[in-house]
Amino acid sequence: MKAIYKSTGNIGIFDAEFALEKLNSKRNILDRISKVVDFEIFRPILVEAVINKDKKSKAGAKPYCPVMVFKILILQRIYNISDEDTEYQIIDRLSFKKFLGLASGDKVPDQNTIWGFKEKLVIKDTVSDLFNKFFSVIEEKGLIINEGQMIDATFVEAPRQRNTRAENEKIKANEGEELWNDKPNKKRHKDIDARWTKKNNDTFYGYKNHVKVDAKSKFVVNYAVTDAAVHDSQVIEDLLEESDSGQPLYADSAYFGEKQEEIIAKYKMINKVHEKGFRDHPLDEKQKANNRTKSTIRARVEHVFGFMEQSMKGIFVRSIGLDRSFATAGLYNLGYNICRYEQIMRLNLLPIKS
Repeated sequence: MKAIYKSTGNIGIFDAEFALEKLNSKRNILDRISKVVDFEIFRPILVEAVINKDKKSKAGAKPYCPVMVFKILILQRIYNISDEDTEYQIIDRLSFKKFLGLASGDKVPDQNTIWGFKEKLVIKDTVSDLFNKFFSVIEEKGLIINEGQMIDATFVEAPRQRNTRAENEKIKANEGEELWNDKPNKKRHKDIDARWTKKNNDTFYGYKNHVKVDAKSKFVVNYAVTDAAVHDSQVIEDLLEESDSGQPLYADSAYFGEKQEEIIAKYKMINKVHEKGFRDHPLDEKQKANNRTKSTIRARVEHVFGFMEQSMKGIFVRSIGLDRSFATAGLYNLGYNICRYEQIMRLNLLPIKS
């Protein structure tokens, strides 16, 4: 019988090459990033953090290239996939292999290797150094305009804990270290740093990613991580720097207050924080108009969080503790900056100072 459908199952010598070409034509973000970001700039920092220089023998398995494993962490943040799923996804997806520089027969790091690599970065607080290294590249390109800064925070949700009321009371009182000492395996899985909080009648558990963003280029300039119960306004001084002097500072009314005004004045910034109304003292029409004017710029910080939520598939941690959450949030911020850099370079959106 004559075939009436397209033939399948024939493997050609150039099939993988043709598949990659088609993937790249379908807006492959990893391929676009590889064209504009030189990941070798991170090698000295990574080698210092993860390579054992005191090893006296060459016996044993050789470590994976630290730059390649670091690219896996960036890949994880862009696609928000777990350590467990990452190994399978790398084996399964041509675009992941190409981004990592792996051939089809190369061994892929397993979930324990990926986890252990991240742990080394956490122990030495290396993610901050990696974030700052890439930020220096952005600065050298003239992409940080410094004509205004925006600050805001977003929740980083963590795995919810099942504790007794008494245990939660101890954790809330910062006495969590006293718990489960007779059950070390259980204790390893308990997060005593994360906190519950409410916003607009929604309940959240975990942490907050506080960021300062360049108002024109929308790059994350600085960040801090706290538990979810810490009010946004309490972190303002952790985000501001002496180099911010003379710039407007945009923020919503959560940052309005006498103490915050003093901090903004201390850093010699122009206060563009939204004013806040109070019971029996509502905002007048002029104050409302001023807030609307400020919002035309302040709202740009929502684009950053929107990209993380939508394009990067959400903001949450699968790990335990503030130190690991700080590293994860740092990788989110670094991953966002890498994607934003690729977008600006590809579309030639080079910001011009006023």
